Amino acid sequence: MRGNSFQLLDKAFNFFRHSDTARRGVPPDPNSVADVPNTATCHPQSHIVFLKTHKTASSTVLNILYRYGESRNLTFALPVGQAMHLFYPKLFESHFVEGFSSGRVKEFHIMCNHMRFRKAEVAKVMPEDTFYFSIIRHPVTMIESSFSYFKGIPAFSNSRSLEDFLDNTNNYKDSAPWSFLAHNNLAFDFGFDHNVTADADDHEDKAKRAVAAIERDFHLILVSEYFDESMILLKHVLCWSLEDVVSFKLNSRSNRTRHQISPNTAEKIKRWNALDWSLYLHFNATFWQKVESVVGREQMKSEVSQLRELQDKLANTCLKGGGAVDPSQMKDAGLMPAQSGTAVIQGYNLKPDLDSQTRTQCQRLTTPELQYTERLKSLQFPVQQKQVLQCVRTAEDGFNEPTSLALTEYNWPVTRVMDRPATVHDLFLECVKQCV
Repeated sequence: MRGNSFQLLDKAFNFFRHSDTARRGVPPDPNSVADVPNTATCHPQSHIVFLKTHKTASSTVLNILYRYGESRNLTFALPVGQAMHLFYPKLFESHFVEGFSSGRVKEFHIMCNHMRFRKAEVAKVMPEDTFYFSIIRHPVTMIESSFSYFKGIPAFSNSRSLEDFLDNTNNYKDSAPWSFLAHNNLAFDFGFDHNVTADADDHEDKAKRAVAAIERDFHLILVSEYFDESMILLKHVLCWSLEDVVSFKLNSRSNRTRHQISPNTAEKIKRWNALDWSLYLHFNATFWQKVESVVGREQMKSEVSQLRELQDKLANTCLKGGGAVDPSQMKDAGLMPAQSGTAVIQGYNLKPDLDSQTRTQCQRLTTPELQYTERLKSLQFPVQQKQVLQCVRTAEDGFNEPTSLALTEYNWPVTRVMDRPATVHDLFLECVKQCV
């Protein structure tokens, strides 16, 4: 017998499922992403590559893809071994995917972990009919976020503020570890040379070539500033339902660690990240062209309203307090997001009285990227994960005090000491380094 919480959740999903059916779009032809949807030939797309870019709300998109694939028993192209990303910042190679070189996995459905994109290698892993998409963000707010989140990298660590960094870019060294996070990081993630400023003679030429390559290799580029509209457009082109693209924000900072950017600083950012700015201007425009051709402005407004209504219903069902909280207020260590730099990354507390089915759905909506990746690895490769899990259980007694751990996902140190006892997730990361 379902509990009251699950009934409410189920009713919300059913309502939007039925109201949405008649409006579903058709996955675009790989050679033409502007095709108008044809509901008579609509089939949900399950071969998908998502280029997960940095500080663009991509963790929330990843969660959507993880939930979609897990609920349908699809196979993910996960990083080999104990890596949490596809060996970023190296250009992607097919052998980075667990089960590919050995032939253990015959078909991959979804690839969505961090990588530096290289189409020829990705195409070796994924089927020919794969849908490729990514997401971008305005370079001004993107670097403000990056400066906070990646404060520990050499490019940022000696700067008192973002303004200080921008006033001293002559000290920037591309050879320093992880310097690309501070200069045209979008372009770098897409696989291009990122060392371009507005003053460079070849700026316009490199920008044109980058735009042409992205348009050739990707069917859709979403825009972080219009996240809900992006999810509705994605829903249409993938022929998914509204509940498939519902989400809670993940890996998001507390407002108290956000900083206002002056118009003068914004102009400096656009010049420093001139290649990213060119990409943003172009694909922001093409995004709205696709909205017009695939959905329509009025239909978009209606469906965005429905999506937000569904998200509000889920928040009221799942979340204690109805929203995100700072890590110091979190109760469930399994839902604790990794902390980085000077940012305060928020998470969620679930209501304590949820029935088991509702709790499972709510947990999936709120599980951070690293924990969810570990879970999927355990599901796809259970024997291989057994050694690591045993290591975690063995090491628990040794890591029960607050400690400063290396953020294995990026291979550079967290710049502040954790203000909480080590969790099982922390132990997992430490054991990967020490025990495996």
